[in-house]
Amino acid sequence: MFERALRYDAKRVIVSGGGGSGMGAAVVDQLSELGAEVHVFDLKEPSRKTAGFHRVDLSDPDAISEAVEGVGGAVDALFNCVGVPGRPAFDDLTTMIVNFVAVRHLTEMVVERMPNGGAVATIASTAGVGWEEKLPVFRPLLETTTFDDAVSWCREHPEDIEPGYIPAKQAIVAWTHYACNELGARGIRINCTMPGPTETPMLPSLKAKVVDGFWEAYPIPLGRFQTPDEQAAPLVFLNSAGASAITGSALITDGGSIGAAAAGAIELPPLKRGAAAA
Repeated sequence: MFERALRYDAKRVIVSGGGGSGMGAAVVDQLSELGAEVHVFDLKEPSRKTAGFHRVDLSDPDAISEAVEGVGGAVDALFNCVGVPGRPAFDDLTTMIVNFVAVRHLTEMVVERMPNGGAVATIASTAGVGWEEKLPVFRPLLETTTFDDAVSWCREHPEDIEPGYIPAKQAIVAWTHYACNELGARGIRINCTMPGPTETPMLPSLKAKVVDGFWEAYPIPLGRFQTPDEQAAPLVFLNSAGASAITGSALITDGGSIGAAAAGAIELPPLKRGAAAA
């Protein structure tokens, strides 16, 4: 029975950021094997054949709306796997728009097509740790009701979105908790994961953000970085019927570092200003 609850047979799903070879691509692979009808939103084509590939700039709200229309019909699950690493390749505002504002906008477009029992899962990061302390700052952002209003808030608060990647991931975690009440009343669940360092194409740019020797000193109880497949599996589970009682949750998937540090079992090395953990 539990095995059936993990299947996606006859379910239509959207995976943003499902092209290329990172976590989103791993989500596409696993969903395809579980019987889902997979639609990918990305600028890069997926590595395997899917039911639909929609080449879309996920920072463009009109392009998002057009892509959602192009899927047609009901959508049972949304996987938000899109993201950029922030500085130096992307400025703080662009990072906030892609990693938070666009993700929220896509979700709002898709949930209008979701039946009771639908689900949303988003990739955040261990960089989102500390979101509770930032909630008073982010509350006005969470309360904005349009894409443009959210962008305006970010533009008007440059000090609050510095250095881009970390506040964007904190906003994702805060929004996941914030949105679960309203979506829950409609029978829709929303969760996120908080990966630690993972062997994806984005990892080199994230490594470059920290002081020399940081990763050599970074303790991971499991003793290694995680793989895209290992990060995809929790996302696939969270949007499955097997997780039907889970919503408003931020699942830490970092090999144990944050939990062990919180309990005082290990000590994490300091990051330099502007660094990101995942």
